[in-house]
Amino acid sequence: MNKKKSLVMVLSLILALSAVLAGCGGEKKSNQPAKEEEAVQSDGSIDVSKLDPVTLKLYLIGPSQNDLPKVQEEINKYVSEKINAKVDITMIDWGDYSQRMQVITSSGEDYDIAFTSSWAFDYLPNAAKGAFMPLNDLLDQYGKGIKEVLDPRFLEGTKVNGVNYGIPANKELAQQFVWRFNKKYLDKYNLDISNVTTLEDLEPLLKTMKENEPADITPLAVPKNFKPYLPFDFVLGDEIPIGMYMDTKDNKYVNILESPELKAALQTMRKYYKAGYVREDIATLEGIDNMKTGKWLVDREITQPYAELGWSRSAGYDIVTKPMHDPIIYTSSAAGSMLAISSYSKNPERAMMFLNLLNTDAYLRNLIQYGMEDVHYKKVEDPYIEDLPAMNENYAMPGFALGNMFLTYLHEGEPKDKWDAFEKFNSSAIVAPTFGFNFDTAPVKTEVAAVTNVAKEFIPALYTGSVDPDEYLPKALQKFKDAGIDRVIAEAQKQFDAWKAEQK
Repeated sequence: MNKKKSLVMVLSLILALSAVLAGCGGEKKSNQPAKEEEAVQSDGSIDVSKLDPVTLKLYLIGPSQNDLPKVQEEINKYVSEKINAKVDITMIDWGDYSQRMQVITSSGEDYDIAFTSSWAFDYLPNAAKGAFMPLNDLLDQYGKGIKEVLDPRFLEGTKVNGVNYGIPANKELAQQFVWRFNKKYLDKYNLDISNVTTLEDLEPLLKTMKENEPADITPLAVPKNFKPYLPFDFVLGDEIPIGMYMDTKDNKYVNILESPELKAALQTMRKYYKAGYVREDIATLEGIDNMKTGKWLVDREITQPYAELGWSRSAGYDIVTKPMHDPIIYTSSAAGSMLAISSYSKNPERAMMFLNLLNTDAYLRNLIQYGMEDVHYKKVEDPYIEDLPAMNENYAMPGFALGNMFLTYLHEGEPKDKWDAFEKFNSSAIVAPTFGFNFDTAPVKTEVAAVTNVAKEFIPALYTGSVDPDEYLPKALQKFKDAGIDRVIAEAQKQFDAWKAEQK
C-alpha cells in the first residue's frame, strides 16, 4: 500500500513538474513575438534596446566570394545597429543551388532566409509543400517598407492561395522579347529595322546577309531552345505547348500545337532552315557565343530598359534592338527573383525586419551587392561608382538576387533615369490573362512528366525548322496526346476556373 502511495506521489510530482515546464515553455514562446512587436515604434522605426541579439542564416545563389567574410563583418556592424541582428551568409553556385537547397530543406535545418524563384529552388512547389513561412502577417507588422516601395503586382502575382511566401526583388516586372541586332551589319547594308516585328519580317534582312557574307556569318543566330514569339500566356512555361491567348475572350487553355499561329511560325522557320539562314546543327546546339565572335546579324532576347547599353558594353561593339510585342506581366516574371523565410526559422520576425532593410535602406543594399567603398569600388559623381580590381576578383555578387534593385548605384554609361525607366516599363505593361494564377501540377504529375519528355523529343527540331512541320507536327501532336496533354489542359482549366471565380 505504501509503495502504491509512493508511486502515486512520484507520478503526481512528475506531472506537476511537466505542467510547470510546459507553462514556462509556452510563456516564452508567446512572449517572443510580443517583444518584437514592442520594438516597432509608431513611425515604423525599431527600438533596438528591446530586442535580443540574433544571428540570421542566409543561403544565396551564386559563386563563392573571397571577400564575403570581411564584407559580412561590415554588414553585421550596420545591421546590429538597426535591428540587433547579424547575418551568416552562405553562397551556393548556380548549378548546385536547387539540389543543395532541397537537401537542406529536407533535413529540417533551421536557416532563416533563402533565394528562391521560378527557375531555381522552385518557388511554387516549395511553397506548396511547406518549405517557406507564410508572410502576410509578417509583412503587415515588420515589412511595411517593402509594401510601400514594391510594385503591388509583384506580391499579387506570387501569392499561393492568397498567401505570400516570398519577397520578390524590385526590378523589371514585365517581360518583353526583342530582336537583337549586330549594328555593324545593319550599317554595312543599310538595313531598316523600323518595321521589323514578326519572324516573317526578318526575311529580307536574312536574305541580304546570306547572299553577301561568308558562310561562317550566321544571319539568324539562335540555339536549340529557340521559340518563336507566340501570343499566348503559357501555363507551364514555353517548353510545354499549353497556353491561353493573350487577347482571350473565353479564358480557355488550348493546345498551342493546334494553333494557326504556331503552324505559320513553323513553316517560316522551315523556310529559313532550308535557305541556310540558321545553322544546320541548330537542333542540337546548346548555345552560340555570338557576342564574342560578332559573326551574327540577329538573335532573340528578353530585354529591360537600357539593356542595349549593357549588351554593347559586354560585347565590345554596338547592339540595337526592336521589340516583338508590348511588355507583358506574367505570373512567372513576378517570381523571377525572390527571398523567402524558411518555415523552420526560429527568428521570422527579425528575418522580415532584415528583408525590410534590404528593400528600403540604400546603404545596406549597396553594401551587400558592391562591397566596401574604396576597397571594391569608388564613388564618382553621385549616383555613379567605378569598380575597383578587388570587386571583379574577390566580390562580384549577383545583384538581381539581393532585393530592391532600384536602390543600387549606377555605372558609367548608365543613364541617371535608369530606375525611373524601369518603373515606367513596369507601369506600361499589359497584364497577362492568367496573372496571379499558379497551376498545381500534383493531380497530373505523371502526365506532366510524360508531356515534358515528349517536348524534349520534338520541340527543338520542330521550332528551329530542322524538320518538315507537315510531316512532324502531326506526329508530335499524337505523341503529346498519348502522353496525356489533354488531361493536363483539363486540370489546368479546372483550377483556373476555380481561381477566377474566387477573384470575382
